[in-house]
Amino acid sequence: MNDDFDRVTLSDVSRHFGRRSALSHVSFSCAAGDIFGLLGPNGAGKSTLLSILATLLQPSAGDVRYGDCSARDGGAAVRARLGLLGHELQLYPELTAAENLRFFARLYGLRDIDARVRHALGQAALADRADDPVSAFSRGMRQRLALERALLHDPRLLLLDEPFTGLDQGSATVLIARLRGLAAGGRMIVIATHDLDLAEGLLTGSVVLRDGRVAAIHADGMAVRARYEAAVRPRAAAS
Repeated sequence: MNDDFDRVTLSDVSRHFGRRSALSHVSFSCAAGDIFGLLGPNGAGKSTLLSILATLLQPSAGDVRYGDCSARDGGAAVRARLGLLGHELQLYPELTAAENLRFFARLYGLRDIDARVRHALGQAALADRADDPVSAFSRGMRQRLALERALLHDPRLLLLDEPFTGLDQGSATVLIARLRGLAAGGRMIVIATHDLDLAEGLLTGSVVLRDGRVAAIHADGMAVRARYEAAVRPRAAAS
């Protein structure tokens, strides 16, 4: 089986937690080179959807396909092509930047670890801080290091949960440039974000979630904030 893929497709995906419906009949797709946004207010289902895409949760109904393969059929081979950066950056503050990367490279079972670590530190602009503990890093530095940690194993699909939280404008600009470069290299990137201003001009497509349902799906050609407000505000005004 070929474990690589160039498209992810969600078909009628629902997820229930007891009587509560976190997602209901969600469908969309994204392809290699896309930076796809999951937009919506708190509680809309964005994080649940990311967890399903990351295979950390199974949908209660519906189907997620990575190319032609489901997560269940593909198993570890599919999961090896996924990278995840959540709210928690999954870095050990007492370890140095290089030690953190080496630790995760070993967990991934990678070869040429030293070369991968050097490359990751260079991409994060932290080569001169390789031997400094992460506890001494700013939020922006930790975010850059955590992103490269999620990319060590060269995933096809990169999943990001609120990646701009706590970043100043300079750090956010650096992150945006890195994401654009990754997409240009053929990766698929899915971002859950509240930051509509930073998403503007970055996303190639988006879905707006409201109460776990798809309120709107958009491709390029309409401002992100306008997409969001058109999908979400009418219900708020009516309530």
